[in-house]
Amino acid sequence: MFDNKNIILAIVSLSHLVVHAQMMVFPTLILVFSSEYNLGMDVLGLMAATGTFMFGLGAIPAGILEKKLGSKALLLIYQIGSTIAGLIIILSNSPFQITIGLGVLGISSSIYHPAGLTLLSHKLDRLSRGLAIHGIAGSFGLALGPLIASLASEYGSWRISYLIWISVQIILTFASLHYIKIKEVKGDNLVNNSKRTSRVEMTLYYVTTISLGFAFGGFTTYMPSLFGMQNDGIFKLFSITLKAGIFTTMVFLSGIIGQAMGGYLGDRFDRRSLLCIIIALNIPLMALMGHTSSWQLLFSSILLGVAYFSNQPVSNALLADLTSKEDRGIGYGVSFFLSFGIGGLAPAVSGVIAEAYTIEMIFPFLSICLVPGLIAGLLLVRYQGGKL
Repeated sequence: MFDNKNIILAIVSLSHLVVHAQMMVFPTLILVFSSEYNLGMDVLGLMAATGTFMFGLGAIPAGILEKKLGSKALLLIYQIGSTIAGLIIILSNSPFQITIGLGVLGISSSIYHPAGLTLLSHKLDRLSRGLAIHGIAGSFGLALGPLIASLASEYGSWRISYLIWISVQIILTFASLHYIKIKEVKGDNLVNNSKRTSRVEMTLYYVTTISLGFAFGGFTTYMPSLFGMQNDGIFKLFSITLKAGIFTTMVFLSGIIGQAMGGYLGDRFDRRSLLCIIIALNIPLMALMGHTSSWQLLFSSILLGVAYFSNQPVSNALLADLTSKEDRGIGYGVSFFLSFGIGGLAPAVSGVIAEAYTIEMIFPFLSICLVPGLIAGLLLVRYQGGKL
């Protein structure tokens, strides 16, 4: 049961958990930083965008380096770099220093996805199932990040949450050194060894990636603040900081259901069609977040969590379908650059909208940004025969 493939899956999945947990600490505490440093949403949005943009920017060179260094080396660079970034943030005394730390955290974390996903795509027989487990771990990270950050800030210091994830990174570094062997990284069971990469298919796929990534960057950054500002229903029972953490955690935990559904369906049905259906479901649910409050807001947010995160095992397995073995590392690199790099601009753009109008206005805007992804997905379905 605990063969080397399962151990590697566990290490990679835990690394996925930590990468998202660390990246969610700052968005969860935006209202705390606003109060502590007297900053507006536009400035805080730029600070958040620094981390998220760098999160995407490093993915392309990471995908290229994967061919030369291998996934194990990149995984170690991510773990060590993220540890250093966390230390920079913990020792910071000004918004500028925190922004530097967020940038270092983003560029270090950007290495993870091309390394981790390429490694798994080379090792797993049931790819959608394996990526669902990997994605569920990421959803747990998205859920634990806000919860731990809010509890640490409420009952101690926001710096404690970064210290916790640094400790986990150190443990994972030693586990990677011991259990991931170089010969295992380039192992057998490669997916679609003879597949040739189509530029048209990849272009359409990348448009869906940009659209979903931009929506993700916007709603994950400002959803905690939206919850923190609620004063009706169940929300009135908690402080601003705890509201931002607890209810965001609930949404990300619901994403685990979506991950499991995506993994199950992705191994049984056409992944192109599934991706279109998922994007179509996200559009109205994203818009609803800006037009509801109290229990209705919580319910629509949980549904969005299920719908959004079901795309991840489907889209990541679809990329493996569309790429050759040789192109897969760079394929994942470009995908995550577009998702988190261009999507990383969403916090800055959304911050301007929040400052000029309201935070609620962000979510209908993000739903509109999903429409190009739906159109590209429909074209990708039609292109299966080799022509539009």
